[in-house]
Amino acid sequence: MNHEARRQFTEFVTARTPSLLRLAYVLTGDRHAAEDLLQSALTKTAARWGSVRDSPEAYVRKAMYHEQVGRWRSPRWRRESVTDAVPDRSIADLSGQVDLRLALEHALLALPPRRRAAIVLRYFEDLPEAEVAQVMGCSVGTVRSQTHRALARLRELVPDFAALAEDPAPESTRS
Repeated sequence: MNHEARRQFTEFVTARTPSLLRLAYVLTGDRHAAEDLLQSALTKTAARWGSVRDSPEAYVRKAMYHEQVGRWRSPRWRRESVTDAVPDRSIADLSGQVDLRLALEHALLALPPRRRAAIVLRYFEDLPEAEVAQVMGCSVGTVRSQTHRALARLRELVPDFAALAEDPAPESTRS
């Protein structure tokens, strides 16, 4: 990689890391796994920078989606790891809806990988169905059915979610 390409790549990473890290967290559900996922995708992007510099973010996002689906499929990622101490898990959300957010997070993690990817791409990334289909390597109809089934399952797992979606105003703004 020449000096100019290195500078462009560094600028891209500096500017887009916060957004890409949020996406990686949604895909993995764990901060450390999200950092690993993003690092892996950025490594692949750096190696192909000459051919992807016109749309590097799309390449990184697609690399993350494919890497994460591969991790979900790999039995190595499903194994428990033994540690000498129980890890602390703190959530600093004081909005009054912590239970609902946790239930939704667990429900998202309970979805099959393709359905979770469809939800993340469609609603978190706000991509149109055609782009979601392209990223997932399937038809638009498959995206629609995966999204429909995922939303139905989320409604089953978190019944209060429908009420939150209908009334998104925080309690402090209600009169």
